[in-house]
Amino acid sequence: MIVIALAFAFPGIGSAWFSGIERAFGKLARRQGWAVASVGVSAFLLRLAILPLCPIPLPFVPDDFSFLLAADTFAHGRLTNTTPAMWTHFESIQISMTPTYMSMYFPSTGLVLAAGKVLFGHPWFGLLCVTALMCAAICWMLQAWLPPGWALLGGVLVILRIGLFSYWINTYHGGGSVSALGGALVLGAFPRLVRTARLRHALLLAIGISLLLLSRPYEGLLLCLPVAAVLGRWLLFGKNRPAPAVLLRRAALPLALVLAASAWLAYYDYRAFGSPTTLPYSVNRDTYAVTPYFIWQPPRPVPAYRHQVMRTFYTVNELQEYKMARTISGFSQALVGKTLIALLFFAGAALLPAFFMLPLALLDRRIRFLVLCVAILAAGMLIQIFLIPHYLAPFTAAFYAIGLQAARHLRLWAPGGKSVGVALVRLTVTLCFIMAGLRLFAEPLHLKLTEWPPSKWLAAWYGPGHFGTERAQIESGLEKLPGKQLVLVRYSPGHEVFNEWVYNAADIDNSKVLWAREMDTADNEELIHYYKDRKVWLVQPDNIPVKVSQCPELSNGVAMYPKAAK
Repeated sequence: MIVIALAFAFPGIGSAWFSGIERAFGKLARRQGWAVASVGVSAFLLRLAILPLCPIPLPFVPDDFSFLLAADTFAHGRLTNTTPAMWTHFESIQISMTPTYMSMYFPSTGLVLAAGKVLFGHPWFGLLCVTALMCAAICWMLQAWLPPGWALLGGVLVILRIGLFSYWINTYHGGGSVSALGGALVLGAFPRLVRTARLRHALLLAIGISLLLLSRPYEGLLLCLPVAAVLGRWLLFGKNRPAPAVLLRRAALPLALVLAASAWLAYYDYRAFGSPTTLPYSVNRDTYAVTPYFIWQPPRPVPAYRHQVMRTFYTVNELQEYKMARTISGFSQALVGKTLIALLFFAGAALLPAFFMLPLALLDRRIRFLVLCVAILAAGMLIQIFLIPHYLAPFTAAFYAIGLQAARHLRLWAPGGKSVGVALVRLTVTLCFIMAGLRLFAEPLHLKLTEWPPSKWLAAWYGPGHFGTERAQIESGLEKLPGKQLVLVRYSPGHEVFNEWVYNAADIDNSKVLWAREMDTADNEELIHYYKDRKVWLVQPDNIPVKVSQCPELSNGVAMYPKAAK
């Protein structure tokens, strides 16, 4: 509101200073290759530079642990892991224990994290590299749809809004950067392919499709359907379409790439889930979930849960959203909520002034196809129960293209002959830099970030705080002790389900510290006897501070374990 007031009151504010920046900015933007590289390198170096204030994140929600399990598995050269002997103690949300022990998710993010672990010693660096590539790819995509200066501006905004602070870079779950990279390659390659019919653009299109297949195939399909329709029309009726023999030669390698990705996914599904046609998610959801994905589907029967925290997650947290979406009022609320989630994450309040011109932008022929893509996405999201911002990741580049086109209209707006629109655009970008600075120094400035529940920061560009420190400190201390350790975790009845502590690496039996869920006395004694070479600890995360106690041993070698909490 301050920005809007300043633009109307002083439309020429900082004009000479802004003009100088825009001229320098324009010179770089016209060198399109350098512009793309600058965005990618800037995203990478800036995130590294702020590590003292925004350190490498720690895992703290079930999804983080699930993706890190996949990363650890791939880093050891395996596609999955055998089910551990005492697996009922190691069950965790978003992790499958049978037919094999593995993450329930599609493998792309796990592969990225594994690459970071193998090449750089920590999985987060893989995520950092992909996020930098995502920012560069979005800038490259925008160059195919908008003037060079606006494309470069879009790349800068993506760095500020997503590349530095969002949960896409500051947690290990979601895979938003991978999916957004795939979507940007698809939307950037296909118009270039139609104009030039070059092999490199066909290869980039195939890489984008493959990334979507291995990360978010449902939303990827919603994006690829209109792309396929336009490409099909071009191949049949386009004036500059290549001859059939040339088309066959240029299409062979891209098609082989997509088929290879599909075959690898089928083999992965076979190894991890027992069948090449059983997709990730399926086994885990069939085993634990009550809530279906789409609003017309009936709920599943309630399974026999062994752990209260999992029962709460599946029969309370998830089922409430399903029941609400099945009513007219609830569906309307969900529609508003989903729209707000998308707006808050990708634009937030800072970029809202451009939305005043959105009706004009939606009518522009330049971005008509992108508007159609977003409309198809909206239809696909309406029939889904859940929506988290990374579900929309394949369309990230399209969102920013439409928003930037609206900003172009806003820049031309001059009520009463005053350059109010120019001032609004300039001050809006300035505000994004100011907000990034405030987020960076939030802790020194004592600005409190939203913490729980996770839904609040999931929809915010500033991402989560540095969570998971207590578990990490306890695990670090236990790893320094001689011998192997077994940690039994006892949650209180009101435990926050997203504050997960039970997570293990791929090779459970050989882990230095093993985390297990508390069960009844007989099950606990069986677990302790099986791991009789380990020192046994009881951790109660819901105590303030977290309570850690060692279980004393009896003369027969079996640990004395406190009675399980009801």
